[in-house]
Amino acid sequence: MTTQLPEVTIYTDGACSGNPGPGGWGVLLRFGKHEKALSGGEKDTTNNRMELQAALEALRALREPCRVTLFTDSEYLKKGITEWLPNWKQRNWRRKGGKLANVDLWMKLDQEMERHEIHWRWVRGHAGNSFNERVDHLARNAIPYN
Repeated sequence: MTTQLPEVTIYTDGACSGNPGPGGWGVLLRFGKHEKALSGGEKDTTNNRMELQAALEALRALREPCRVTLFTDSEYLKKGITEWLPNWKQRNWRRKGGKLANVDLWMKLDQEMERHEIHWRWVRGHAGNSFNERVDHLARNAIPYN
């Protein structure tokens, strides 16, 4: 008997005020009629780190293995996961040109992804997608300005 994995849709976004600078991340988890929003921030970070952190926190929030469709407006995140990650791992977490930026978060994401079946989708930011606009708002509001 095959067990059907719960299907979850996730939207993620990261934001920074200055790059580097204070930043925030936002997540929207959707399961059937249920929605859960998450957000957080850091005083000194980059936009790319916040994009990765958003995806990581979203996957960590899932209590059991799921079939996930994850939407991001970050080409860095999507291409990193779907195109570049296998080569980085093969090179012991290094780029062809040397050091890999944000290696700590890439490694954590890689580990968290093992629990789930994930379909990565890119969505154009600030183009009227209401869910993407919501996570953008969450990320911007989570930026610590003090």
